[in-house]
Formats: sequence, structure tokens, C-alpha cells
Amino acid sequence: MATYLETYGAGEEKRNKLILRALLAFVGVVVLLIAGYYFFRNRAEVQKLERFQALLAAQKFDEAYAEWGCTDEKPCRYYQKEKFLQDWGPASGHTDWGKMERVRKVTCTDGYGEGWRFGGDKQGSDTVHLWVVREDLSISYDPWPNWRQTWLAALLNNCSGMTRGLSVKKTL
Repeated sequence: MATYLETYGAGEEKRNKLILRALLAFVGVVVLLIAGYYFFRNRAEVQKLERFQALLAAQKFDEAYAEWGCTDEKPCRYYQKEKFLQDWGPASGHTDWGKMERVRKVTCTDGYGEGWRFGGDKQGSDTVHLWVVREDLSISYDPWPNWRQTWLAALLNNCSGMTRGLSVKKTL
């Protein structure tokens, strides 16, 4: 028969292990949630650009124009279909999707941007900068294609500290 002091502390040791396991599980879940957020935060925008690229590669220009947010019935006011075909059609120079590479990615609270470089060499290649607005997933050209985003700004989805390449003049 066991005495009183032989089992002293056995329940407390068991409770401490349970508390430690619960804390580790909680920390693990938090780490997984944060990693999942940063992995999937631009998913809809990236898929929109991939759909647009796939339609252009398949030469489905009407559907690609619709993916841009314009249709034949309701064309974009400042981006008519003729201009779209000049920029993305067979004679545009943006048709060699096998050699296209993504050269720049920018993450902001209001949108996501990518730079697509066409052509093999970096000197003679053409780079197009596209922007997807998070609010309605509309595609447009990046208004500030020379953005340089630091890793910390990308982590925080902050675009306020970027060099936008435009000089702003204050007028009084």
C-alpha cells in the first residue's frame, strides 16, 4: 500500500504537462494561421492575372478583354478594344508566354502588382507592369511601375514608403 507522500506531486506534474501541451498547440495554431494568411493573401489577385495570361496565351482576346473589366457591350472608356488588341494582340510583342517571366511583385492593402518581362535578354526586353485592385479585382496598368518595396513593407502590406518615381509638387 502506497503512503501519502509517495504520490505527492503526481497530479501537479500531469497538470503541468497538459498546460504545456495546450500552450504549444495554441502557438502552433497561431503560427499556422499567420503563415496561411501570408501565403494566401494575394491568391485572388494572382489567380486573376493567371486567368488573364491563360486567355491571352489561348488567343481568346474577347474573354481577356472581359477579364480586364471591359466588354463589347460596355467597353472601357479610356481603353477601347482596338487599343487592347494593340497592347495584347498577336502583333503586340506580348505573345511569347514561354519566355515571359515575373520580375516584380508588390503587395499593398489596396492591390497587388506584378511586372511581366517579355523576351529573353534583360536589355532588349519589354516589361509590362499590371495592377489588380483588391476591392473589385479589376486589372489595369500599374500607375507607378518603378515601385521598390522593402521586405518589411511587403510584410505589412504597406505602400506608403515606396519610391513611386513621380515628383509631387505642392501648390498653395
